Amino acid sequence: MPETPERKQQAELDFDAAKPPRKSAGNKKTTAGKPQARPKAKAGPKAKPAVGAAPKPAPVSGTSLLKRIKEEAGVVRTSILEGRKPSLRFPVRSLQNVKYQPKVGYFELKGRNKERTLTVSTVKTFAQTLKMMSLSQELVRTDDIATKREAYYVSKNWQEARFSEQPESDAVMEDVEAFFSVNREQLGFVPEEKGGDVAGRLVVIDHDRDTGEELRIDCTKFGSGAYSIPISVEHLGFETDARFILCIETAGMFQRLVKHNYWKQTDCVLISLGGVPTRACRRFVRRLSDEKKIPVYVFVDGDPYGFSNIYRTLKVGSGNAAHLNEYFCVPRARFLGITPQDIVDYELPTHPLKDVDVKRARDALKNDPFILHHKPWQMALLQMIKMGVRAEQQALAKHGLNYVIEEYLPRKLGDVKAFLP
Repeated sequence: MPETPERKQQAELDFDAAKPPRKSAGNKKTTAGKPQARPKAKAGPKAKPAVGAAPKPAPVSGTSLLKRIKEEAGVVRTSILEGRKPSLRFPVRSLQNVKYQPKVGYFELKGRNKERTLTVSTVKTFAQTLKMMSLSQELVRTDDIATKREAYYVSKNWQEARFSEQPESDAVMEDVEAFFSVNREQLGFVPEEKGGDVAGRLVVIDHDRDTGEELRIDCTKFGSGAYSIPISVEHLGFETDARFILCIETAGMFQRLVKHNYWKQTDCVLISLGGVPTRACRRFVRRLSDEKKIPVYVFVDGDPYGFSNIYRTLKVGSGNAAHLNEYFCVPRARFLGITPQDIVDYELPTHPLKDVDVKRARDALKNDPFILHHKPWQMALLQMIKMGVRAEQQALAKHGLNYVIEEYLPRKLGDVKAFLP
């Protein structure tokens, strides 16, 4: 699948766990488009508390943040007035500067920093950093927000300090975020994309912005639609009797499971990731899983992007956001599929691995602390490279449109202990 935005312990579930077919099962017929009825699954043993109990991001008041911005700007000004080169220090945000310890459960910074000193060669980036801090100061002062895209366009008024492309703007915004050790939402910057979609056995408790009245949002009552995760989720409350959370990469697969009320027959919560999950989506899953002590299973495409970019980012975080991984990852998550072995066992249609897929897999095997810690993941990636192919979730439709509901998911969930870590 093209690399676009459309693109964790665990309770044992009592599903039929017959071995997957070695030969094509052909297209199975369904009755009125509904999966065959199955015995109601029994609740397994309660999950243990998640590794690294879910912390709540340290609250930073607007007044406190404004004071910090002013203080840092004052340090720069004083350096200039005293004839010294001003400088700013940021943590290095990369896989080379993170470590992974299972007992902690997420990528931690090793401590390396980079220094941005005002010189002839860095004058533009230095100015852009100060201007981004100034924009954040204004947003916090006026209790306003700006999307990442809007912040990029605001820079068009910065004359020679304006950004040429949005990736430049995003990188400087992330530097400012890391510099103050807060998340960008606290700085007034919000993502363009929504957090993700939710359906199933969950009541989200929110409040009316104007009256403060409690709002109870029943995620089983959206018909053919779903509840959209907001950009900030710290204020939300949860009520659920779900036995697990199933996170799904693609909107198409999510819609199929919603269409057939998969959450009803398995007592679960379905969450559409929409590719690499947003911070809001990851934080939503983390809070729900930890507060309600329910496991998280992740169902993505069988390719290096799904493994190391989508799943790994959800479970332990990323190098780029290592200063915030403590809050925006889900250590309780486990990988359901699609695995390289699934491709063999279920005889799935495949696509050849692209050069970028092979490079991503080899880079993960060489540089990713999470992959380097887990032998099963190393074996899975090596198997995929050797096979030279990848498979999408939708490839299961080879055996029938609802094969994923009737056969694949029940068999996989019947052997949770076999899931990749």
